[in-house]
Amino acid sequence: LKLGGRVKTWKRRWFILTDNCLYYFEYTTDKEPRGIIPLENLSIREVDEPRKPNCFELYNPNHKGQVIKACKTEADGRVVEGNHVVYRISAPTPEEKEEWIKSIKASISRDPFYDMLATRKRRIANKK
Repeated sequence: LKLGGRVKTWKRRWFILTDNCLYYFEYTTDKEPRGIIPLENLSIREVDEPRKPNCFELYNPNHKGQVIKACKTEADGRVVEGNHVVYRISAPTPEEKEEWIKSIKASISRDPFYDMLATRKRRIANKK
């Protein structure tokens, strides 16, 4: 299950993790993904969700409150930018949650350019 970005309702989605991206589908028979979440520069953490067990979320540790770079396909076929500050996902079991977290952590890639930029920002901030 995935929590909606703008409308906070849980929707059943099917996920595939490949090429440092998390793809999600509305139905198991879909050929094209409903959404694509590139994992570069994201982090993952377990979260307690009162209404759903086995939750974890993807978030941007360097830019709190900033929308995560992703895209999704609207019902009319248009591809638009995603509007999630975090992607919250509920796995069916605690074991599957742990497996997803482990696999996603292994797939998350860091873009060295962003790390270099963050280091420069910290240096400048420390000089003030």
